[in-house]
Amino acid sequence: MKNKIRIASGQGFWGDLQTAPMDQVTKGPIDYIMMDFLAEVTMSIMQKQKKRNPELGYAKDLVHIVEQILPTCIEKNIKIITNGGGVNPSGCSDAILKCAKKKGFKLKIGIVHGDDILDKLDEFEKRGVKFNNMETGESIESVRQKISAANVYFGAASIAEALRQGADIVITGRTTDTGLTLAPMIYEFGWNENDWDKLASGTVAGHILECGGQASGGNFSGDWRAVPDLAHIGFPIAEAYPTGEVIITKHENTGGMVTVETVKEQLLYEIGNPSSYITPDVVADFTSIQLEQVGKDRVRMFDVKGKPATDTYKVSMAYLDGYTAIGTLTYAYPDALEKAQKADEILRTRLNDLGLKFDEIRTEYLGLNSCHGPIAEMPDVINEVVLRIGVRSHSHSAVERFGKELAPLILTGPPGVTGFAGGRPKPNEVIAYWPALIAKSEIKPKVSMKRIHS
Repeated sequence: MKNKIRIASGQGFWGDLQTAPMDQVTKGPIDYIMMDFLAEVTMSIMQKQKKRNPELGYAKDLVHIVEQILPTCIEKNIKIITNGGGVNPSGCSDAILKCAKKKGFKLKIGIVHGDDILDKLDEFEKRGVKFNNMETGESIESVRQKISAANVYFGAASIAEALRQGADIVITGRTTDTGLTLAPMIYEFGWNENDWDKLASGTVAGHILECGGQASGGNFSGDWRAVPDLAHIGFPIAEAYPTGEVIITKHENTGGMVTVETVKEQLLYEIGNPSSYITPDVVADFTSIQLEQVGKDRVRMFDVKGKPATDTYKVSMAYLDGYTAIGTLTYAYPDALEKAQKADEILRTRLNDLGLKFDEIRTEYLGLNSCHGPIAEMPDVINEVVLRIGVRSHSHSAVERFGKELAPLILTGPPGVTGFAGGRPKPNEVIAYWPALIAKSEIKPKVSMKRIHS
């Protein structure tokens, strides 16, 4: 058993800072790099990609990143763990193996799959699985035919199993963000499945790492001016110990900062009941977390308490819920706000005259009150304002016609339009979220291995 391991955050979302993974593997010692690519809407996007091309359906950025960092990871024996496999972790692993083979590397990739149940919904329903909305109790029948993605949130156990089988890289589908960090602790320290406090501590560490630079000073709402060199921010690292104690830190001579305040802000991100943070591995009690600044860019986390895991997995589903289009026009001084308000009135009148019905029409005045709405202070003089207007409807044709009515305001509305960004807005699909539960006895994650011997 190692006396500690260092797990580095490399990506906080699909599209995060591309230089972060290379910085993490080259600017200091680490044992693992975890990269989180998935969000609820991401799975639906990946399903569309896979339908167009069965070889796709994963985060293509991941292949490029791994190609860059792989020589260093092999040299330093750094293992990679990521959920960037999306809805096609096998295809993702094939693409990475292809890159590795060109470079002459030996490589073993563990694949965690079985979470994608889109094509098995009928089978589960025949067995009595209801998939009712876990928040409202509503039956799935109201949206059943519109479901475009359905993925079970697996936890850390299957990732740990892939590591036990010797994987250099573990690629998963929809696993929990926290599981990507917890898994190497389970593997390296031999934690049991009922070591609830230790599992909770690893889960909290995963929650801190999952958003990348947000825990090391990025997006910091405290004294953000005090955060040094954000242009070269160092992503967070969890220095984990067998006892469950974790020190959150970052590489020396990188930007950003790790303080109790930056860590606390990340801990508050996307949690419901703080005393019951539910994952497939454990129910963590965030109210028990103790934090202590023990050095520059070093925050000790300890005394985290956990409770037994539930007997269900969460299922993340997505479905088509209409269309939206959003467009902008910029109005200049004088009377910038008045002109923008008049343009909004004219556009709404024309849409009404055409008999177009929308589920929602929303107008914002960027630069004035789009963030704070009615509580925003009104300045005496407004030099410019951006009219941002959007519509949502289940009618594709209505949304499309809205886009055709926006541009004419340039010459048939108030004067002073100085910008029409992005051209005529086109309808985009609205992807809605449907959370459900499934008994763990109904489904098991699968682990398989692919490798290059030489």
